[in-house]
Amino acid sequence: MNIVENYSLKDRNTFGFQVSARYFVEVSSIEQLQQALAFARESSLPCLPLGGGSNLVLTGDIDALVIAVNLRERSVLERTDESVVVRAGAGENWHELVHWTLAEQAYGLENLSLIPGHVGAAPIQNIGAYGVELKDYFESLEAVEIHSGELRRFSQEECQFGYRDSVFKQALRDQFIITSVTFRLVSHLQPKLGYGQLQQELEQRCGRRSPTGMEISEAVADVRMQKLPDPKVLGNAGSFFKNPVVSVATVDRLRAEFPDLVAYPFGAGWKLAAGWLIDKAGLRGYREGRVGTYQHQALVLVNHGDARPDELLELASVIVQKVKAVFGVELEMEPRVY
Repeated sequence: MNIVENYSLKDRNTFGFQVSARYFVEVSSIEQLQQALAFARESSLPCLPLGGGSNLVLTGDIDALVIAVNLRERSVLERTDESVVVRAGAGENWHELVHWTLAEQAYGLENLSLIPGHVGAAPIQNIGAYGVELKDYFESLEAVEIHSGELRRFSQEECQFGYRDSVFKQALRDQFIITSVTFRLVSHLQPKLGYGQLQQELEQRCGRRSPTGMEISEAVADVRMQKLPDPKVLGNAGSFFKNPVVSVATVDRLRAEFPDLVAYPFGAGWKLAAGWLIDKAGLRGYREGRVGTYQHQALVLVNHGDARPDELLELASVIVQKVKAVFGVELEMEPRVY
């Protein structure tokens, strides 16, 4: 384990912001993670766990120990006629894990293909796409407590999953570092194809026959690539705002004024498409200096080159205010801000 001082994080955050960590370490085992946390406690340093760097905005140099979590594991723990239980290390690339599960004939995660980042970050915000959320196939996770260094197991109930939310963004925020996640997947493919664009993509690929899990994964990836820029080319963190959840009365009000409103039933209310709201407010492709919204998907904020974090946050504020003024709906940022 090698702790480095004044480490550049430019290549460790997908916005490509030029910021540095006071201390940086990469860990590949629970023991190394515990050693790193002990160093932080002895040095009175806060800790910032880092995965793929795709769901955060670093606003300046980090006066902390930044821990790159590189715990790798892909294991089948149990297989029956109905389900397949798999465990993945927190440092595994999410998209690569999805492909591995399909190769193992374990289904359920295919709609979550090409979501950027690593496995360890996925439960924190309960990632979701195209009618599927992580919690739908979640079994448990293990995490190390930052204060004590102790390893603890969390059940689904203890994680308190919500829409892009979990206990790790609420009561236990910044208290644990996830080391592995266990999923209970299904042995037989049960396609969830309720989203129109995904259906259209699969009809072009498969015609009338039922798609395979890999075909669904590839179709999801293609749809996402049509909307999302490559962070290596254009700095971004994927979807920047959550889809707001509103009441039936709010949807009725909005539909009276905007008949083409994009909304989906969600619990006792409705979930609005944040990208549609931003687009309809006239902000798709909008640019303010070195930052802007992506021309093909207004939900994605991009760094056109050498932008500062404060420029991005100012753009986000402009978008929130404009959407509120037009629709009376409040947008909430999805990435963590440090």
